[in-house]
Amino acid sequence: MRKLWVGMGVGIAMCLCFIGLLVIGVYTAASNLLGGGGGGGSVGLAKGAVPDQYQSLVQKWGNLCPALNPAILAAQIYSESAWNPKAVSPADARGIAQFIPGTWDAHAIDANGDGRKDIWDPQDAIPSAAVYDCELSKYVKDVPGDLADNMLASYNAGSYAVIQHRGIPPYRETQGYVRSIRTLEKSFARPVGRVAPSQQAAGAIYYAQEKLGTPYLWGGDGTTEDNGRFDCSGLTKAAYESVGITLPRVANDQWNAGPHPKRNELLPGDLVFFANDLKDPRSIHHVGIYVGGGQMINAPYTGAVIRFDKIDMPDYIGATRVTQDGAKALPAANAA
Repeated sequence: MRKLWVGMGVGIAMCLCFIGLLVIGVYTAASNLLGGGGGGGSVGLAKGAVPDQYQSLVQKWGNLCPALNPAILAAQIYSESAWNPKAVSPADARGIAQFIPGTWDAHAIDANGDGRKDIWDPQDAIPSAAVYDCELSKYVKDVPGDLADNMLASYNAGSYAVIQHRGIPPYRETQGYVRSIRTLEKSFARPVGRVAPSQQAAGAIYYAQEKLGTPYLWGGDGTTEDNGRFDCSGLTKAAYESVGITLPRVANDQWNAGPHPKRNELLPGDLVFFANDLKDPRSIHHVGIYVGGGQMINAPYTGAVIRFDKIDMPDYIGATRVTQDGAKALPAANAA
């Protein structure tokens, strides 16, 4: 290890100076963006946010009624099943949209016109979820407050509770559900303006820089048992944990911890992701922490050390600007 650091010392020191200046410069510019969020316009889906086989379904049916949009529908489906059409819950909720059979029988539609209402078929289940959402929104259309919030509260607690309480009921589970879906919505919506910089990003970068030169360990979390070694998502998890943000352990679950800036809008601290299938975020296999100048800090693979690498690779799928609320909204966090 000592020989490794001697060999790398000069190069890392020079690179750190460059990165440090770059981070300061980018953050100075980024500070002007904090109040400049976008708004208005129709809601589209962020590139790569939804698996390609469901993209057109979610975009089409997410516009079924005024209370719904494609990003809300995507957030619900992801929260319910993480896009798994074979999912079954302990309560016997089934399929990609996690319908209880009785609810399915009452609200399902044969969206693909094959003569069957198939709870296991996403071509029926995703549209049926949208139809159910919109039915609920009609029940609460006269309730004060945000119609989408009241629709989601109805989905969780029932429309009668929303009507009775004149808005989101004072139930912790229901309030948490609405907050989580509206937060996850931001990770699926195509940004219509600059995404606000993360206030914790600099601390996460500092943590990762301190680990440069550490040997890679598959499954490593940096613990004593791991001799302080990490794999890719173990490093990003630990880096953000050092600034009070708890991310899921697996890279493709970290993808939905915030909105997705475009390549030319990246800021230091963004997580950058790489996938086997650029049309399916569930195929993400690697993650690093962007530091500016087209570079990331990452734990690459067995036999290598934590180091700087370029992000512009053929398997680059996109980036996530991690937020505290975004991390808390993830299903993995809710289950913890």
